[in-house]
Parts: sequence; structure tokens; C-alpha cells
Amino acid sequence: MRILTGKWKGEILWHLGQRTLRFGELRRSIPGITQHMLTAQLRDLEAHGLVKRTLYPEVPPRVEYQLTSSAHDLGPVFREIRNWSEKHAARLALTA
Repeated sequence: MRILTGKWKGEILWHLGQRTLRFGELRRSIPGITQHMLTAQLRDLEAHGLVKRTLYPEVPPRVEYQLTSSAHDLGPVFREIRNWSEKHAARLALTA
């Protein structure tokens, strides 16, 4: 579970689940995340085999991020968590 915990990992995985993104696109899609934090989180997700980083030898260099098949397999888990949170949203908001 450690590889999925953290403030930003779920959101990063969700955005990459929509499509392959370049670093700047991913950063713009997550308000509040710093460049340093996004880099650190992507490196961690890549080290654990959930994100694939592709570097294209162009000038300037182009880097794209996408989910691995292991990360895609987490889709049903995230859908169930979303369903649970929607079902209990009102009660959870009152206790927060």
C-alpha cells in the first residue's frame, strides 16, 4: 500500500489513466503540485513499476509518462474506492 499512499499519487495515476501525458501537461492538470514533488512522485511510481517514462532524443528533449499494465490493473480498485466515497460522501464531510 505504501506505493499508492501520498497526497499526489492517486491523482497522478488518475490523470495518466486518461492518456499519456508530458511532464508539463501533467503538472498543469494537478493544481497545487510543485515541480519538485511531481518529479519525486513520478520517480517513485516508476521505480515501483506503475509508470513508464519515455525519453525522446529530440531538441528540446520530450518526455512522456504513461501507466504500465500493472497500474491499469488497479482501475477496478480505484473505481470501487470512488463508489464508496460517493456513497458515503455526505457523512464523511460532516466528520471531517
